[in-house]
Amino acid sequence: MKIAYVLNTYPQPSHSFIRREVQALERQGFEVDRIAMRAADTELVDDGDRAEAAATHYVLKTGAPALLRDLLCQTLHAPRAMLDALRLAWRHGGRSEVGRLRHLIYLVEAAHITRRCAARATLHCHAHFGTNAATVAMLAHAMGGPHYSFTVHGPEEFDAPRALSLGDKITRSAFTVAISSFGRSQLSRLVGHEIWDRIKVVHCGIEPARFADPAPMPDGPLHLVAIGRFVEQKGQMMLVPALKAALERAPDLHLTLIGDGPLRPVLEAQIAQAGLGAYVTLTGWLDEAGVRDRLAAAHGLMMPSFAEGLPMVVMEAMAAARPVIATYIAGTPELVQHGTTGWLVPAGDTDALADAWVAMAQTPGPELAAMGAAARSRVLARHDVDTEAGKLATHIRTAADHRPRTQPAGPGKRTASDTAA
Repeated sequence: MKIAYVLNTYPQPSHSFIRREVQALERQGFEVDRIAMRAADTELVDDGDRAEAAATHYVLKTGAPALLRDLLCQTLHAPRAMLDALRLAWRHGGRSEVGRLRHLIYLVEAAHITRRCAARATLHCHAHFGTNAATVAMLAHAMGGPHYSFTVHGPEEFDAPRALSLGDKITRSAFTVAISSFGRSQLSRLVGHEIWDRIKVVHCGIEPARFADPAPMPDGPLHLVAIGRFVEQKGQMMLVPALKAALERAPDLHLTLIGDGPLRPVLEAQIAQAGLGAYVTLTGWLDEAGVRDRLAAAHGLMMPSFAEGLPMVVMEAMAAARPVIATYIAGTPELVQHGTTGWLVPAGDTDALADAWVAMAQTPGPELAAMGAAARSRVLARHDVDTEAGKLATHIRTAADHRPRTQPAGPGKRTASDTAA
């Protein structure tokens, strides 16, 4: 079965879970056309990401003349459907923070994707995130393209559901995916209860084979790693005061920060001002092997986020048999169990974060190892990428089976459900 993945910027270092999902679907027998609006503006350090970039079709690289030609051709072949899509783009653009002009650009992108899908006999589009990629997939369907679904991760989508017309995207989709039960509950707030059964939970997945032989818990003073973009929502700015407070009760702590982002200069200045340079290492972005090596050398993961969906780095740390200190937000408590696989603290509470840090430092090595083993068992049971991709594959096939028994929508062809859209 031929499907398309519609994405905004792909691949990105922080979105390796999409790559794993796509490849797992291919193992399920799908032929996946990777379609992204643009390439990443950061250097790709992982060989897997570079290979995905080479396999991805970039819409904006097609060029304005070709995109406008696709828009004209699609309009001539299906004028009524194009008018429906134009009205939809105009209405959503009026609510959006990015405005109507940007949504007209999405319309052009959607026309290109519609014609590409028709040429390749693509039966279904799946988008990641409820932002512009989902908008483009929705508009492509409205103008005669394949049915679509999309995965909502949070927290961005939950911050501005009306501006993103998230309820309308859910209602028009064949199905919508949440990555946690918490996420499903938030999406259910946006639509009538008759739509709820079309909101599915499919977890982001890890590849267990990459964590087949976890390293034993290291000896020595407590060493934690924190992984993520240096942005406000990830909460790394809390780590410096928390570490300084924890050091008063548990000396010789060390923290490795993996990642980069706009807050890096501020974070570096805060570390220097606090005199903690000897206790903190910043690595920048690492490839997946580098992250696994750092996890293997550490005793656990620190995740101080203010807002999340369900962080992949928590899953990866748990698969590496490492306990986690994380904030009690969103879907995280569905995975991290306080006192069993790690520690959960209130988001934004520096004292609680420092207390958990000290508690972990004072936990004997065998107990930490037992927590790590429990963490590994839990994540492997809940987040195997092939199991989760199998769930998504079932939903996609079910959506395809419920298509009207006509030829795939293409230039000059419209399905009954498209007319209803």
